[in-house]
Amino acid sequence: MISKEIENLIVKYISQAATAADLDVLNKWIKDDRNHVAFKDFVKTHFAITLAMNDSDINKIKEELQKEINRDKKANYNRRFLSVMKYAAIAIFFIGVGIIWQQGIFENTEADIIIPRTDVITLELENGDIEVITEAGTTQVQNSNGKVVGVRQGNKLVYDQSEELKLVYNTLTVPNGKQFNIVLSDGSNVHLNSGSSIKYPINFIKGQKREVFLTGEAFFDVVHDKENAFVVNAQELAIHVHGTKFNVSNYPEDRDTEVVLVEGSVGLKESNLENGDKDEVYLKPGYMGVYNRSDNNIYQEEVNTSIYTSWMNGNLVFRNISFENIIQKLQRHYNVVIINNNEKLAHETFNATIETQHETIEQVFNYFNKVYQIEYKIIENKIIIH
Repeated sequence: MISKEIENLIVKYISQAATAADLDVLNKWIKDDRNHVAFKDFVKTHFAITLAMNDSDINKIKEELQKEINRDKKANYNRRFLSVMKYAAIAIFFIGVGIIWQQGIFENTEADIIIPRTDVITLELENGDIEVITEAGTTQVQNSNGKVVGVRQGNKLVYDQSEELKLVYNTLTVPNGKQFNIVLSDGSNVHLNSGSSIKYPINFIKGQKREVFLTGEAFFDVVHDKENAFVVNAQELAIHVHGTKFNVSNYPEDRDTEVVLVEGSVGLKESNLENGDKDEVYLKPGYMGVYNRSDNNIYQEEVNTSIYTSWMNGNLVFRNISFENIIQKLQRHYNVVIINNNEKLAHETFNATIETQHETIEQVFNYFNKVYQIEYKIIENKIIIH
């Protein structure tokens, strides 16, 4: 029987959220031979993995854990989220060569077939515990005290309104290759795109502004409440909402933050207090506001909003978009690695409409090859453009 503490540590480890202190505890626990079977059973059950580890594999796991703990301690590197690339590499070693993902992540495939990686959706509670969100069936969602605060049905999480007088935040993280819906306690709907996360109160308090924090992309359908303002914080940009439907794209690796208004009204303003004297920029339906991180200015232009919201319907629509930008969106949606060795190609613009529910990443690149003569190879589950 695995304790709740150890369960949380394993979930943190697999989802790349474990600190050096967490790894220290997990390392001590796994040193006990009696915990080997329990560990394998837990990972198999919760991450759809079949493990084929022997004792020598477990010993290597212990060694690797200790190496990473020592390395982090020597560097005095006590951040909450460790390097994704480093821990992704460790995770592969951690689980071992004997793993076979049911979805086929590490299966041997032909050179021209890409098997997208499968990562998990996670929910971080107010006390730091991280839970894996499955997308099958119906389950109750509880806070850290065991109180039911909502229900998850499929890929939608619906929170209840309560009389709670304290703001308690959860953080939902959606990996590349997945999407998820949240209905907040006021009835506002948030549709999260791949590679996104949102921090939000599990219950809004009357008389206080309704405030959420977004990284990535989401479509908001906000319930109007003139007495309780709704604010979306998108890094340097604050979006003041007045009962409306709009899309926000706010990925850290992108140059701009984009807000596309479909219905209603929103006001855009920098979050930086030093620029508090700047006027709020109001958008009309059918317009996009663009916050440029280089010059800290907000621009707006009239757009076809359906292009920017098509991802919710299983489509990716590109109109005069740079190939570099297209690659980023394809990596997020299909959860694959694309390496572009053609620097000239990166800045060229393209037009394409991809029905992502019906077209594989191989079909997408076959299209680019036939229409635009883009040459590529698939090597070790990566798409390499040359």
